Amino acid sequence: MTAPKVASMRDAIADLVRDGDTVAIEGFTHLIGFSAGHEIIRQRRRDLTLARLTPDLVYDQMIAGGVASKLIFSWLGNPGVGGLGAIRRRIEGEIRDQPLALEEYSHFGMVGRYTAGAMNLPFFPLRSYFETDLPVANPLIRPVESPYSDERIYAVPPLKPDVAIVHAQRASAAGDTQVWGLLGCQKEVAFAADRVIVVVEELVEDEVVRSDPNRTIIPGLIVDAVVLEPWGAHPSYVQGAYDRDNRFYLDWDPITRDEDAIQAWLEEWVYGVADRAEYMAKLGAERMASLRPSAAAPSGSVDYGAYR
Repeated sequence: MTAPKVASMRDAIADLVRDGDTVAIEGFTHLIGFSAGHEIIRQRRRDLTLARLTPDLVYDQMIAGGVASKLIFSWLGNPGVGGLGAIRRRIEGEIRDQPLALEEYSHFGMVGRYTAGAMNLPFFPLRSYFETDLPVANPLIRPVESPYSDERIYAVPPLKPDVAIVHAQRASAAGDTQVWGLLGCQKEVAFAADRVIVVVEELVEDEVVRSDPNRTIIPGLIVDAVVLEPWGAHPSYVQGAYDRDNRFYLDWDPITRDEDAIQAWLEEWVYGVADRAEYMAKLGAERMASLRPSAAAPSGSVDYGAYR
């Protein structure tokens, strides 16, 4: 039987995230690891390279916290609201002691990089850069010739993060991790990374995982730590557990526009609380209740049959 890998968020980040690492916090639209990002800020990690398909609020907060020197990404912004001021100020040199290097790809380019990293390939081929200027902006996006024809396409290099952090609905203590709802590239980034932290809303017994094995996107054999952290994805959402906190995204817009405001927010909501439980208590029971599902919506069941 595989040994349990359960750890507190504080211990998982302390043990597995090191200054200078490349860290990827993945999860597309929902299952975004805000609590992990906050703990990295709280522990004052430095000189990280942050990778993510959509560096939205979580990376704006982390970069405002001074943890990163480089961003590898494919789109950035406050979804449906506006820009990310902390990132912009560092790109434009307004925060002179915290410069931020950029490496930009398309969404599929980032997925291709993780996939190449997961498969231990030297590059990933794709067609999608022919009518863009991204290869001009990023010389790592390079034209290549097919070995089977005269056709020319583009290639991106593998991306193998030191640490991948994935939020999920549930996992076993051994790290077998199950997700439902909208998927991003959590599986690819986990297999590409050297170290993997899984953060979950619920710990379940092995029998639960075995009863619905197709939901397992990350096997425990590649997981280094499992963190039980209910509400760890707030203000993003977790399908079946809580909704997206749209008010938070709207409220973030004036905060991110002002450096003093964002630093005050970090002092109150990150440094000023010990952990996610204190953060949620500060947010308040009424706000939490407004985000919970109004009714159950279970999926259909599957009969796997009995073993003989």
